[in-house]
Amino acid sequence: MLTWNISAHCDLCFFTCMAQYVSSAVELRTSSEVTPLLPHHSVEEEVLIPDDSADTVRADFSGAEFMKNKRLERGLLRKLDAKLSILVLIYVLNYIDRNNVAAARLHGFEEDLHLTGSQFATVLSILYIGYIILQIPSNMTLNYFGKPSLYLPGCMAVWGIMSCLTGTATTYFGALCTRFFLGFVEAAFFPGALASIMLSKCYKRNELSQRTAYLSSGSLIASATGSLIASGILSIMDNTLGIATWRWLFFIEGGLTVFVALCAAFILPDFPENSSGWLTPAERTLAMQRIQDENPPAIPSNHNQLKTQLDGLYSAMRDPKVWWLAASLGSLTFSLSWNAYFPSIMATIGYNSTVTLLLCAPPWFVATAIAIVVSRHSDKVGERCWHITFSMGIGIIGFTLARSTMNAVIRCISLFFIAQSYTGHICFLARASGSVSQTPTKRAVALALMNTVGSLGNVFGLYIWPTKWGPGYNNSLLQVCLWTFIWNIWY
Repeated sequence: MLTWNISAHCDLCFFTCMAQYVSSAVELRTSSEVTPLLPHHSVEEEVLIPDDSADTVRADFSGAEFMKNKRLERGLLRKLDAKLSILVLIYVLNYIDRNNVAAARLHGFEEDLHLTGSQFATVLSILYIGYIILQIPSNMTLNYFGKPSLYLPGCMAVWGIMSCLTGTATTYFGALCTRFFLGFVEAAFFPGALASIMLSKCYKRNELSQRTAYLSSGSLIASATGSLIASGILSIMDNTLGIATWRWLFFIEGGLTVFVALCAAFILPDFPENSSGWLTPAERTLAMQRIQDENPPAIPSNHNQLKTQLDGLYSAMRDPKVWWLAASLGSLTFSLSWNAYFPSIMATIGYNSTVTLLLCAPPWFVATAIAIVVSRHSDKVGERCWHITFSMGIGIIGFTLARSTMNAVIRCISLFFIAQSYTGHICFLARASGSVSQTPTKRAVALALMNTVGSLGNVFGLYIWPTKWGPGYNNSLLQVCLWTFIWNIWY
């Protein structure tokens, strides 16, 4: 018994000592001192190690998500650009149908309709009266219904028919009527495409200048290709079937517009929130989120849509910045009125109508390339004013050269300088588009309002090129040169 008690007592002492040692070891591990068991790490360091690993994992995960979203966004932009590229073709035809009267003038349009005095200028300017009347209601309608894939091609088909009807005119009054309604229907396209599709619904502000340049370059491409097409039609369809050559110009180009309108109805997309099929659910969500991040919705989703459109109209009408931009655009458009008389100015070199129309193409192709390069550079550096001023300054040099001599070579070179001044117009449109913020409804109305006032420049500018000042049009060139110079200083 004594032996067992001694042995038990020793065992008890041994376990007691071991318990005290373990307890002290635990105390050491919970302190900030270095423990004998872990000579190179403190407990605090042990605790930080797993936390650092977790942060690294989270950072890697966030980086992966960021790169995934960037790839998704690049893919979305490629899809948007591919789908909306049809707008450039539509704009080309829009401009061809608007300006084919200038080519028809070289083949007897004035003589067959017995136009005198300023009647030809009135035939040109009446289009912009209809254009002005419908722009704001059209943009509000498009923004309300949200179906550009049906609305824009439908309007395009109607203006193609009106262009064909211009070829049937036999009197001054008939030409006025068809041109008025042509402008009435054409008003749906450019402000609608710029305000409702490109800006409000698909692209962010820092992506606009380049896309606006591509869309607006349609007018430059139209001036170049329109001259080539007109030259071909007028030379091939020379009084075919006993129909005057200039009438075939309207029939063929108007019919081409109707055909493209039917194709565009299957290609042109709707707004991202209404689209299905061509966007994945993730792309569709991203497309809406991108625009919402820049323009947080100020109007509840259950808000009355008609009242929303009227609120946008009221907000745009009382914004002084909108009116300032509109006045600037109108003044700039006035200085670009020479566009409708470009073939007539080129004809002063002395060639026949076919060669004259062929010579009209190169200045516009060069102007298109310059417009795209300058607009991309404007986007890259985030500057608009000096890009616009530089382009208009080159235009002033062109006007000065054109009115200083009738030498064929110098006059032809001057038209290259004059044509590139459209670059300033395109950059200004990009600036105007990016300057109007807040709700999409206000933006749609504001851009239509700016384009409406801008069109007034065409209405008045077309009258400073009377026939009596031909063939050199020195007085006209002087007025445009001075106006451009004043606008450059004021802007």
